[in-house]
Amino acid sequence: MSLLARLDRLPLSRPHYLLLLLGGLGYTFDGMDSAVVAFLLPSVQDAWGLNNAQLGLIGSATPFGFLFGATCAGLLGDRIGRRKVMMWALGFYAVFSVVGAMSPNYEIFLGARVLAGFGAGAESAIIAPFLSEFVPAARRGWFVGALAGFFSFGFVAAALLGRFVVQPVPEGWRWAQVITALPIVMLLWWRRSLPESPRYLLACGKTAEAEQVVVDLERKVQAATGQPLPPVPEAAVDKPAEARKIGLLSALKYLWSGRMARRTSITWLIWFVITFSYYGFFTWIPTLLVQQGITVTKSFEFSIIIYLAQVPGYFSAAWLGEFLDRKNTIALYLAGAAASAFWMSQMTEPVLITVAAAVLSFFLNGTYAAVYSYTPEVFPTWIRASGTGLSSAFGRVGSIIAPSVIGMSAATLGFAGVFGMTTAVLAVGVVCTLIFGLSTAGRSLEDLTEADARKEPVR
Repeated sequence: MSLLARLDRLPLSRPHYLLLLLGGLGYTFDGMDSAVVAFLLPSVQDAWGLNNAQLGLIGSATPFGFLFGATCAGLLGDRIGRRKVMMWALGFYAVFSVVGAMSPNYEIFLGARVLAGFGAGAESAIIAPFLSEFVPAARRGWFVGALAGFFSFGFVAAALLGRFVVQPVPEGWRWAQVITALPIVMLLWWRRSLPESPRYLLACGKTAEAEQVVVDLERKVQAATGQPLPPVPEAAVDKPAEARKIGLLSALKYLWSGRMARRTSITWLIWFVITFSYYGFFTWIPTLLVQQGITVTKSFEFSIIIYLAQVPGYFSAAWLGEFLDRKNTIALYLAGAAASAFWMSQMTEPVLITVAAAVLSFFLNGTYAAVYSYTPEVFPTWIRASGTGLSSAFGRVGSIIAPSVIGMSAATLGFAGVFGMTTAVLAVGVVCTLIFGLSTAGRSLEDLTEADARKEPVR
């Protein structure tokens, strides 16, 4: 009897929601770490007398670390297991967040931000493929989209830290980083009993261990629901594992070979478009608001409103992803973001700018929810973590260059030019997603990948 068929027929219940919580809290801290940098910049500039070029490097430090963290996490996740990478990444991030808080000078702070970003990027890249392998096809889009929604709680928390810790508290920028790191110790404790992905174990030939994970999950689901488990549908016996040694070059060779090249190219493009737009917007929005005549205090308060709009953005897209399909949801929310960016480019009043920015925040984050659901679905199990990590890493190129590009554009093109450029980037993403994206809703991971990876995907 197929272990994967047994796994996929389980109804979502308390054990799945616990996985969602433990993975989601990691994303909360990742989001907090990414967002809090925008609120630290004014304080560190005053502390060490930094120029704009140095501030730009700090703005790019975390996404630079994200790039390498996501790449390493994906490759290691397929080699040594998803769970180990997730645990070590979280601990690595926590340590260097504290180092950043204690930094005596700009150079150590910059290095700590890169390394904290490495840990956060590794954590971010591994959670979605890890948890997607536990969830039945019928609810996978909602589950992973909701998982990504925890990022929004981190951004809101970062805005609150900026307003109530960084600004008013002496050395508040240091305390804010401590606050983002300390709760992770408890999260690591909670995660100690997480099982390894049964799909990964099967891919490694560890059938007995995979069997035990599935049996334990079946028992917990039955206890949680108080109902007999659904019957196992007719399914082929699990295929024997094919041992594959994964490295960066071999992963890239496979991902860009044959029919996989089409999947890889559109996935990388989507990641670049959304990450460039997202980080360009959120890194500079407090500063751009100040340049439009809004005080620093009001800028931070408006940022809280803008970040709050992320919450319904994520969870609405998670819900729609099951009905419209993931690729259509991505295209819809990218189109909404493009329209919002154009609207924002035409506004001059602070209140209207804030409203337009909140709508843009809604759509950008809704896109992320669908992208996090979509990406693990298009790669086979044996290379799923690597494919997801490399896609995320390529997106981080956009986040690295976005602060500098937006900064230069603001100086030459002005406020309207910045968001006009963002509109154009997002529009390219809409068109390419609709034409080249893969339909994934309601299809098992094996049907999408392992069943016949060489055939042209059904669209």
